[in-house]
Amino acid sequence: MAGSRQKIIVIGAGTLGTATAWNLAVRGADVTLLDQGGIASGSSGRSVGVVGTQHVDDFEILIRTHSLRHIRHWRTCGLDFHAIGYMRLGRDGRDMALLEKSIDLQKAHGITSARLLNPTDIRALVPHMNVEGVAGAIFGSEDGFLDPHQMCTIVSGLVRDLGGSVRQNCRLIAADRRGGGWRLTTSSGIMDCDAVVNAAGAWAPQVARAFGQALHVVAERHQAVTIHLSEPLPYVMPMVMDLVQGGVGTGLNIRHDRPGQLITEIHKVAASAGENPDSYNDQLDEASKEQLAELLLERMPELPGASFGRGWAGLYPKSSDGRPYVGPIDGRDPTVVTVAGAGGYGIQLGPVLGQLAADWLLEGEPASIPEARRLLPTAERNRAPS
Repeated sequence: MAGSRQKIIVIGAGTLGTATAWNLAVRGADVTLLDQGGIASGSSGRSVGVVGTQHVDDFEILIRTHSLRHIRHWRTCGLDFHAIGYMRLGRDGRDMALLEKSIDLQKAHGITSARLLNPTDIRALVPHMNVEGVAGAIFGSEDGFLDPHQMCTIVSGLVRDLGGSVRQNCRLIAADRRGGGWRLTTSSGIMDCDAVVNAAGAWAPQVARAFGQALHVVAERHQAVTIHLSEPLPYVMPMVMDLVQGGVGTGLNIRHDRPGQLITEIHKVAASAGENPDSYNDQLDEASKEQLAELLLERMPELPGASFGRGWAGLYPKSSDGRPYVGPIDGRDPTVVTVAGAGGYGIQLGPVLGQLAADWLLEGEPASIPEARRLLPTAERNRAPS
């Protein structure tokens, strides 16, 4: 396929889809981006938009450095990025050893802003935090958050600027072979293409079935809520995550949103069979509101006049092993590439996953990051969670 101007349809206009379409268009492909709803109308638009590198695995940090490169470019195109910092709490010596390892790994990839904090340092940055039971933390001062809807809107606009097209409210109905490519029947008519990218988020398993494939992605329901304060904090609260890789911590996630307002969610939820993206409850439920209130009272007991505001629920499309899928499900058919299962990290990983999906279509391999071959949706990985 390399060397020709391929006509490629990307299904899904969330973070993964818009990033894939842009990476393809930059590299000369004839791209059409379509979505059954609007831009970022699925999981991406309900994300709290965290971007951070405070991880304890070399590969996870490596791929995030590639994402940051794209995000820096998109900032020159109008994307707002709020570098409020990211703090990941550690509970004991094991956690702190992992976080110290993270600093060394980040430095090896050119990220020098991370540092370890002791409880006194934590209180200096977040005076309202109760540090009982906390051994320390890692803090990345250059991390922060963005508006996922704004990012998807800007990136899809860049796709148009590069000659691509964006079709909203365009639902896939059927997919049929046409020569070496595909003929897609959609709610907006017939579309022919050489290749397809399935970037449909929580709907990716449905899209996969249209191409005769099985994709195992579980749509976990996660909830978030704004916190209104009676007066603005005299500092900007960084993102605080009470969770270290391996599942230690409550999963409480809280950050500044705007003066006098914070956003909080629980990153870790109980395993479930997953939600139907067409009919799940997209509102905050009372049980979760009570759980969040308890966790906040434990960790942030002195927030001034704190009360809950608007709450909502979104979906984390998750793979069986927690890492995203990128590449063809069927190695014999490189014309259908899947990029899915990045739930919980889709905003910060979308840019690099789009880069890798473009690699698979245009190069036949993850040429820009050879180590990313491990993200292939092989039969061993692409299975229902046990």
